Amino acid sequence: MKLLAISFLAELAALRRDIHAHPELAFHEDRTADIVARELERYGLEVHTGLARTGVVGVLRAGSGRRMIGLRADMDALPLTELNEFPHHSRHPGRMHACGHDGHTAMLLGAARYLAEHPDFDGTVVFIFQPAEEAEGGAAVMIEEGLFEKFPVESVYGLHNWPGIPVGEMAIMPGPVMAGTCGFEITVRGHGCHAAMPHQGVDTIVAASHLVQALQTVTARNLHPCEAAVVSVTQFHSGSAWNIIPEEAVLRGTIRSFKPEVQELVERSIERLCSGVASAHGAQIGVTFDHRYPATVNTAPETEACRRAARSFLGEDRVQTDALPSMGAEDFAYMLREKPGCYVWLGNGPGTGGCTLHNPHYDFNDDALPVGITYWVKLVQELLPRC
Repeated sequence: MKLLAISFLAELAALRRDIHAHPELAFHEDRTADIVARELERYGLEVHTGLARTGVVGVLRAGSGRRMIGLRADMDALPLTELNEFPHHSRHPGRMHACGHDGHTAMLLGAARYLAEHPDFDGTVVFIFQPAEEAEGGAAVMIEEGLFEKFPVESVYGLHNWPGIPVGEMAIMPGPVMAGTCGFEITVRGHGCHAAMPHQGVDTIVAASHLVQALQTVTARNLHPCEAAVVSVTQFHSGSAWNIIPEEAVLRGTIRSFKPEVQELVERSIERLCSGVASAHGAQIGVTFDHRYPATVNTAPETEACRRAARSFLGEDRVQTDALPSMGAEDFAYMLREKPGCYVWLGNGPGTGGCTLHNPHYDFNDDALPVGITYWVKLVQELLPRC
């Protein structure tokens, strides 16, 4: 492994820990955005603020090339109470950097600084610091507000730290790498009655329970075994007393898939089950779907460029090319719907002791900082080579 010699690594780690200690939620990353803008200006970049409220974009040009690429990092934290006790733990109860966006921000800042000091490329690099990745779709908002009109990049690239992959390794795969996500809500309406006299009512608890079981067959018996999808019921709300059969029950959950046609099949199957269970129990059942992030799909040429960049300093055996995609979702998907590009996973270590994503004991591994910075720099040099 041949990492860049980064003279400011300790300074960058301190900045990462400062961001970790002051987590901010979607569209309220004001302090973080101020830090990012200040640092980019200090490095000599052209800085733009205000896209999606707290988004920051830095522009760095070198040589005379007309090509332009985008590199993206997310900045927001999660609504989670941190249980770590190290000195840089969250100062804000109920908010925590439990997904490593503090590390993503620090690595992209580090790449911007290194490239500003060593402009060994020909073209323009757009550094995109995005708010609101966690469930709020900040990428979509930046695009709606003109991100790619103002900065017409030809391709765009993202990364995420990945517990379970050793530090110093990466996973880079073409095609679907993260799932699309859709919420669903099923309302079961019956006829409430005394629990001692169930024959006088239509039992929503029984009907909804049958539906929970039936939903397990959606992927098992409707989807081709070589395709992939998940249907999970995560909420069951009904009743207020031990002696009343309630009038209504509500089920909520999530659907994950990689292809629009699979999503469509799953939705139609759920609707058919709802209709059948309603008929069997004499209830009324309705379902609504809340389409959220699309699948994150890497384009093949850009993926191959990312692999070349990673292999140039990690070596062949440290770049995984056949890792299974994740059923987790990622709003970088919106950028990949607009532009070709690639989203990669950067090793964060074994993930033991609670150091897994969205866990209250998580912390970004600072040993990954120089790996991420080196990758970004090598990718810029791969895509925008000097003649």
